[in-house]
Amino acid sequence: MIRIPRNALALGLAATLLAAAPALSFAQAQSAPAAPATMQGSPSELVLQNTRRVLETLESRRAEFTRDRAALQRFVSSEFDTMFDRDYAARQVLGRHGRGASDADVKAFGDALADNLMRRYGSSLIDFNTRLRVRIKSETALPRNLGVKVSSELLRQGGEPIPVDYLMRRAGSGWRVFDVMVEGVSFVQTFRQQFDAELQRKSIAQVTKELRSGQLSAEAGSN
Repeated sequence: MIRIPRNALALGLAATLLAAAPALSFAQAQSAPAAPATMQGSPSELVLQNTRRVLETLESRRAEFTRDRAALQRFVSSEFDTMFDRDYAARQVLGRHGRGASDADVKAFGDALADNLMRRYGSSLIDFNTRLRVRIKSETALPRNLGVKVSSELLRQGGEPIPVDYLMRRAGSGWRVFDVMVEGVSFVQTFRQQFDAELQRKSIAQVTKELRSGQLSAEAGSN
């Protein structure tokens, strides 16, 4: 099984936020620059603009988030939900096990997986280095008109650039992320492999129930 180190998962969650969140809640808007109201514009523009904005938000609210982890969780969940295409990503994670599955079962699985990730790893964003710069390398079409891949790098002082790729698809008049690849490792592929054995023995509904109860956890790594 592909395993992503814990710090890479934190980076991946952060990367999703950086690419995502087109709008802040009222409370967030009071302490961060205003954000565009829709997800219109090219995928590359969205990645670049929102990366800068969310980094600023994480930095400006660091003291608050350090004191109030519930506020951090709300921020992470709301921003993640805004852009990440949970249902489509869930079908990708389910793979062959999702063939013929109802939309309701897929949605419940996607929600349970995302919530599990937020609970387990969301707090690690408090240690995320916000003094980064983003560089967009390219925007290329995915095969079969599935969407686009935005290839970027997070630039840090005293270290090698961190490659982060976003796979994005059209959703209405805008774009949504359905996979994030950090240093070439796909989160969808990682979790597809992780849950394959469970889904061979159990229904999607049962795996969903166990994710919600904590009997199963999205294990991205141990470092």
